[in-house]
Amino acid sequence: MTVDIKKAQDVYKDAGESVIFATLLLNHKNQADEKDAIAEFSDLSNSIINSMRIRDPEAQAHIAWGFGADAWDYLFPDAPKPKQLSTFQEIKGPKYTAVSTPGDIFIHVRAKNMAVCYELMDQFMGILRPITSVEDETHGFRYLEGRSIVGFIDGTENPAGVESMDYTLIDDDEEFANGSYAFAQKYIHNMDAWKSLSTDEQEKSIGRHKFSDRELADDEKLPNAHNVISKDMKDGIEHKIVRMNVPFSDPVKDITGTYFIAYTKDFSITNRMLENMFTKSDRLLDFSTAVSGTLFFIPSKTTLEKIAEGEY
Repeated sequence: MTVDIKKAQDVYKDAGESVIFATLLLNHKNQADEKDAIAEFSDLSNSIINSMRIRDPEAQAHIAWGFGADAWDYLFPDAPKPKQLSTFQEIKGPKYTAVSTPGDIFIHVRAKNMAVCYELMDQFMGILRPITSVEDETHGFRYLEGRSIVGFIDGTENPAGVESMDYTLIDDDEEFANGSYAFAQKYIHNMDAWKSLSTDEQEKSIGRHKFSDRELADDEKLPNAHNVISKDMKDGIEHKIVRMNVPFSDPVKDITGTYFIAYTKDFSITNRMLENMFTKSDRLLDFSTAVSGTLFFIPSKTTLEKIAEGEY
């Protein structure tokens, strides 16, 4: 099956300068009304996005949104279901746990400035607010030099540009071709403990040089270094996803973290990466606590048209 980029939402590598992530819960009060609102949103969201791109063509606005498993079952009980859309199962390791948290609707907005993110999200919520409550809203930003909040260049091994579509767009499920799976996971960091490490200790923990971003030799890394443990090497082959990690912080409250978002055509790859990290106690988890974890399906524009027209 050949994928078509023109039919896909923005599930490629572009973390943006400013970012809003929203996880919403449906009210579950009136299924017909909520389904109608979702159909309206499926119809109007693309027009809202296109209008914003005309209003501010330099903003580089990119948007992806989709459904959790429970929402799909509730809204479209008689429709086909994406093959891998299910409730994320908690991963409990010897020291740390990848928790599973609820989420019905997920929205990922990024742009060059927060004003554009605000305008898009404000219009989106004008449709969605009456039928949802907020599970989480996180505002992220591009850190200096594109580094993660712990100080290392982020996403070096990510597939880039058009190549990323080979890893994100579903090509083995004809009904949902050109869609994608998104796994959203929010981490809070113990920045004081991390900053107490020497640069050498930090580099051994991550597996890369901090300044140059060059990978350390294998014998220089800790056995549970992040770039060793977080890989999926099933059958001796490295399987990739598209990561868009985004820093966030409320510095006055001393809350700082990373919003990990992974887009993939095959969620089993992301899941194996998470299993590696948590069952083998990734060194970065000594300083990072997962406080959320939800799997979503990001529909293609074709699927959104079907939802808008009531075909599901």
